[in-house]
Amino acid sequence: MNQKKYSRQNLNILARIDWTLIFILIMLAAISILIISSAMTSEQYSTNFAQRQLLFYLFGFLIAFILMLIPFHFYKDYIWGIYAFGILSLVFLHFSPFESITPIINGAKSWYQFGFFSVQPSEFMKIIYIMALAYVISQHNKYKIEDDLSLDVKLLGKMAVVSALPMLLVLLQNDLGTTLVMVAIFFGMVLISGISWWLILPVVFVVTTVGVSLILGILYRPDLIDKLGVHAYQFDRIYSWLQPEKYISDSGFQLMNSLISIGSGGITGRGYKDGIIYIPENHTDFIFTIVGEEFGFIGTTFVVIVLLSLLLRLFRISLLTHDSFGGYFIIGFLSLLFFHIFQNIGMTIQLVPITGLPLPFLSYGGSGLWANMVGIGIVLSIYFYELSGKKEARFNK
Repeated sequence: MNQKKYSRQNLNILARIDWTLIFILIMLAAISILIISSAMTSEQYSTNFAQRQLLFYLFGFLIAFILMLIPFHFYKDYIWGIYAFGILSLVFLHFSPFESITPIINGAKSWYQFGFFSVQPSEFMKIIYIMALAYVISQHNKYKIEDDLSLDVKLLGKMAVVSALPMLLVLLQNDLGTTLVMVAIFFGMVLISGISWWLILPVVFVVTTVGVSLILGILYRPDLIDKLGVHAYQFDRIYSWLQPEKYISDSGFQLMNSLISIGSGGITGRGYKDGIIYIPENHTDFIFTIVGEEFGFIGTTFVVIVLLSLLLRLFRISLLTHDSFGGYFIIGFLSLLFFHIFQNIGMTIQLVPITGLPLPFLSYGGSGLWANMVGIGIVLSIYFYELSGKKEARFNK
């Protein structure tokens, strides 16, 4: 009798796990390790990054399963303590006098160094930032009875206050890519926050106008940009993005070789580990070029489909959840992943400028993968404690 009860409890736990989401992640892990292993044939490094990525994934899955077992309301109840911890990690990183722990790499402090591994706190801050915005929106809308533009302005102000400090601290690290991700998260969550479009559209118009004007100024009136205190040489990535062939010996080298690499793959690709185009750091930011060269259009299409399956699964869970905090968090996390995917793939095919953002769950790296696994763990927790009731009832019969 006890054995039967114990067995039923195990079934209950297994039935409450979103195995569809887990299966998609296992597929991404397999693709990541396979492609990183192929990248090692370029002999840029002596380290076997594929083996390290396997260890990163094993630890990442452990993180996700641990967080899954923690009721997601815990994150809501202690959000400001978690937020404060994330902010302090960025502050200490910037002002730390301990160079052995917070070394300066490429002119910026962005990492905590702990012997054989390092951690980038801004990656985890993105997840904390999403939780904070989700809490602010859910609490504001909890007491919102009717549409009121003044209330929408207050909500936008609250979101701006929560956003200002982490964005500033990340910018101090010269990490424009992560700052852009946080901006994408902000706008993604504004769109589903209930704020009136009469307030959203003017803000989008102003931001778009400023961005386009800045790019046009860089291209056609760099003298005006220089008068604003921004030097034209700081926008080499814009020039090399639009005309990489003119900068092939310098800033356009990576993009030009990426285009050649993906184009040379054709429909079916050159074959696994048969890539010949040299691209620096091809196991990190430019991992998509390896897929294009070695597996061609078929391979890149398959990778995009798997990534879209992940986004669609997250979107479906967000629609099913009845908890506003959980729903807003999932949409924020989805915004993060979508921007990363769009930006990373886009920069390899000259659709957008190069920013150095990795391809989620595929590019090599511990901090980015672990931070994403934290997000996955919270999503699994939402599913585990809220959306699996029907399955549990079926096993209880």
